[in-house]
Amino acid sequence: MTSMDPAPPAPRTADDIAGLFRGAIRSGQLGDGERLPTVRQTARDFEVAQATAAKAYRALEQEGLVVTRTAAGTRVAPGASRAAGPVVEHARALAEAAQREGTGFDDAVAVLRAVWGGS
Repeated sequence: MTSMDPAPPAPRTADDIAGLFRGAIRSGQLGDGERLPTVRQTARDFEVAQATAAKAYRALEQEGLVVTRTAAGTRVAPGASRAAGPVVEHARALAEAAQREGTGFDDAVAVLRAVWGGS
């Protein structure tokens, strides 16, 4: 019988939510210029009050990781991520295509390295 790791607890506080987005931005999962969900959607997703989600977004903005503009929403600030938004989008597409075709991670990385070196 194998034991399964329990799922991490869902974020419940503004600090928890900010931490998740902070990690996604710094790791490159969210690229420069990428739009974050609305405060309302974030509150719904994490089952917290909108004020809690808004507090998380304000903390990220104070850290310089996101920029909020009326009608444009909240986006990852330029230079905050390891990668620009389009690069992250293409990396996601590559990962999805590789998984769909049954290509392993190491083989997908090898293809990327070959393409990178060939240009």
